[in-house]
Amino acid sequence: MEERKVRVRFAPSPTGALHIGGVRTALYNYLFAHKHGGELIFRIEDTDSNRFVPGAEEYILESFQWLGIKFDEGVSFGGNHGPYRQSERREIYKKYVDQLLDEGKAYIAFDTPEELEQKRAEIQNFQYDAKTRLSMRNSLTMPADEVASLIDDGKQYVVRIKIEPGREILVNDMIRGEVRVKSDILDDKVLYKSADELPTYHLANIVDDHLMEISHVIRGEEWLPSAPLHVLLYEAFGWQDTMPRFAHLPLLLKPEGKGKLSKRDGDRLGFPVFPLEWHDPKTGEISSGYRESGYFPEAVVNFLALLGWNPGTEQEIFSLEQLVEAFDITRCSKAGAKFDYQKGIWFNHEYILMKSNEDIAQLFAPIVANNGVDESLERVTEVVRMMKDRVSFVKELWPLCSFFFIPPTSYDEKTVKKRWKEDSAQVMTELADLLAGLDDFSLENQERVVHEWVEQKEYKLGNVMNAWRLTLVGEGKGPGMFDISAFLGKEETLRRMHHAIEVLK
Repeated sequence: MEERKVRVRFAPSPTGALHIGGVRTALYNYLFAHKHGGELIFRIEDTDSNRFVPGAEEYILESFQWLGIKFDEGVSFGGNHGPYRQSERREIYKKYVDQLLDEGKAYIAFDTPEELEQKRAEIQNFQYDAKTRLSMRNSLTMPADEVASLIDDGKQYVVRIKIEPGREILVNDMIRGEVRVKSDILDDKVLYKSADELPTYHLANIVDDHLMEISHVIRGEEWLPSAPLHVLLYEAFGWQDTMPRFAHLPLLLKPEGKGKLSKRDGDRLGFPVFPLEWHDPKTGEISSGYRESGYFPEAVVNFLALLGWNPGTEQEIFSLEQLVEAFDITRCSKAGAKFDYQKGIWFNHEYILMKSNEDIAQLFAPIVANNGVDESLERVTEVVRMMKDRVSFVKELWPLCSFFFIPPTSYDEKTVKKRWKEDSAQVMTELADLLAGLDDFSLENQERVVHEWVEQKEYKLGNVMNAWRLTLVGEGKGPGMFDISAFLGKEETLRRMHHAIEVLK
């Protein structure tokens, strides 16, 4: 049999912000498609009109644009299998609903929500299936003319699949292996609702996947229970030969490892669960996003790729191209993946280290300017060179580095108590005089001259350096002292030292 072209899809519903679990599903689809020279399709599943949220579709597209996950076809990308929005495919679905009804593989049901509720009260664990359907109000129990008359009168109805008991359904999953399910435990799921003339997820998905020539369906574990029904639908339409291979990804779990990751976990522990900041149009609530929190898109992609998939090596840092090269879907775990948000922070730190000082300076310069400092990019780059290994986010640089640009106006009490000795004022005055006499204020020359002076005077190097740091920084932080003084230059170094001696005495 001829090998099918790999075509996968990511099909979100526009019901709000895109959860980070959805991002991972899209990423794995992208990696799988590119690994096998295939195509990734972007489809919008908007058949549930009640849950539609304005702006959600645009938000989803912007998220993937930021992350660098590109689609080959679909909503806003074009292609030959459109339309790619399910709400625009009504006529297509109706044809397939009619086919199932004509062939007796589905039936029309008129039961009202109240009647169904009454049945649930009467029968424990009630489900609409081969055991109960003949006691319900549907086209299997009513004369054909009565059914036609009710439809003509505009009576609302649903179309249900007719599942025959006594069968074993085989789902061949690329991650979980063979999953066998008895048809007796399945209910006659609703495939179509006359109220909005739209199919449910189950039917729309199958028809779309078939018509869009989807070869593999890679989706979250939560859809595993619907897989047997989807296999039955492929059979009902006679599409067994084009049935896609399934892969159900492990759940993303809470950082503690128990239960599914939710937005509440992010709020509770202070990490985003959405790629971009989300402004809920219904509640006005604003939820944090990875982009606005200062994460690099490459770091987010790298972090997500390793949540539930293992490359089989010790390597942790991967570019998108390297992930494509290494990706093997059979190496996805069956068990849920604990969402270790601290690891996400670690990845961002690693990406800061990997980026050039110039690149980080471009991001840090606006922060410096917003704090009222007019400084050249060259000088900002120099500070980044000294300090970037100490932060996980660019925004953390300012509190650590502000002293390079703004002289201290006060001195940290704890550090003064610990580092400013009785003779510190005198020793700092001597050091200031020594530095004032230098024509060459380079880091190397300062270091040589000061070390010789400390030795000659038999001072303790630690005491001298700690007191000097206090005069230039205002507290006990920062890089090497000669890095600081060389950056500040002779004039500013001496000005700060004299001010500190004056204040601290």
